Amino acid sequence: MVSTLRIPRLVVAAPSSGSGKTTVATGLMAAFTGRGLTVSPHKAGPDYIDPGYHALATGRPGRNLDAYLCGTELLGPLFAHGAAGADLAVVEGVMGLYDGAAGQGELASTAQLAKALRAPVVLVVDGSSQSRSVAALVHGFASWDPEVRIGGVILNKVGSDRHEELLREALDEAGVDVLGVLRRTPQAATPSRHLGLVPVAEREPDAVAAVAAMAEQVRAGCDLDALWALARSAQPLTGAPWDPAGALAGAGTSPPSGPRPVVAVAGGAAFTFSYAEHAELLTAAGAEVVPFDPLRDEHLPESTGALVIGGGFPEVYAPELSANAALRAEVAALAAAGAPVVAECAGLLYLARELDGAPMCGVLDASARMTERLTLGYRDAVAVGDSVLAPAGTRVSGHEFHRTRLEPGAGTAPAWGVVRPGPPRTEGFVQGGVHASYLHVHWAALPTASRLVARAVRPGAPV
Repeated sequence: MVSTLRIPRLVVAAPSSGSGKTTVATGLMAAFTGRGLTVSPHKAGPDYIDPGYHALATGRPGRNLDAYLCGTELLGPLFAHGAAGADLAVVEGVMGLYDGAAGQGELASTAQLAKALRAPVVLVVDGSSQSRSVAALVHGFASWDPEVRIGGVILNKVGSDRHEELLREALDEAGVDVLGVLRRTPQAATPSRHLGLVPVAEREPDAVAAVAAMAEQVRAGCDLDALWALARSAQPLTGAPWDPAGALAGAGTSPPSGPRPVVAVAGGAAFTFSYAEHAELLTAAGAEVVPFDPLRDEHLPESTGALVIGGGFPEVYAPELSANAALRAEVAALAAAGAPVVAECAGLLYLARELDGAPMCGVLDASARMTERLTLGYRDAVAVGDSVLAPAGTRVSGHEFHRTRLEPGAGTAPAWGVVRPGPPRTEGFVQGGVHASYLHVHWAALPTASRLVARAVRPGAPV
């Protein structure tokens, strides 16, 4: 059903990465939540880690909005679905405001998302090494695309009262509102490692303290009333919110009758990468979604009929994962019995024979190890053969992000044929009911995935 969405909303962007988007966006989410508002958190692009901090700040699932993974047509519906019942939505951008998929114009950029959501942009500018030049920088970003509305600037890493005065004078000449000034401070710093920030699940309660520090910085340095007024100036959005049951119906199916099959979903500190819509689609497809932690739980959830293992940092926890031999044996037995097992990136490594010399589940005849080389970027791929995740010929857009290398054994069937970028290649594994790959895909663009996983645990159920 078509509806009009009038939720106040802001997009937090920056000229480049490292300007302070995460601090400002998370701080705004926490500060407005502290005012008693229900805040809906969103993140542009495929990042899994920032949404964990957003969820901590708001008490609601952090949700991704990615035009490359899901298509531009789903940006508004997915936003409306995630923001249902909220008083305010805050969207953290990705990279620089106009940066997106390499070589494809504005696709998957924060600017494209801001235009799709008809939302004003708050530009976070690192003022640490400039004064009057800030006006030229902001003018350039504000005038580059007239459809992108820069509603104001938050100055970050400001050194002193005099420095702030110079920056404000320059922006006043340019006619740009300064909505906040944050001083240089280490209080809200969040630790990073080889793939970005350390996820929330790995550093509580430190993450709670970091979010509280971000909120205090924003409360002390930003004009929340002006930001609220700017958010309320967002133009109405028209369209139907995304709905998991509706997505499945559009794919030509409905939930099966009878008992709900248990689909176990890996979580905990080693497997923190997942999209909220995946569990929602599995539930709508008729499954009972039960989380478990491979670092702590020695057994799969009772009556597990299918298994989903997403991304994360198994390389950080390889010894602990290996030490849980009882669970590794159960995962191997479940896969050997032909049950559906869908694994992405970290899940792929967990199913391998070994990771950096530590024994893993041994489902796949492959050995994995950490390297210095970062593999990163969007991918276009096609399913090489039928699998529990997708029928042969299914085209998907995905994202690859890791520093590991996999050495497969002979005779393995690939999961995907990667057609872009670079020369064509195959990737991943399909083996019985197992689909394992480095490629992260968003199931909102592939609703057949949850349908197949939920139904494959029932022999003879139609797909």
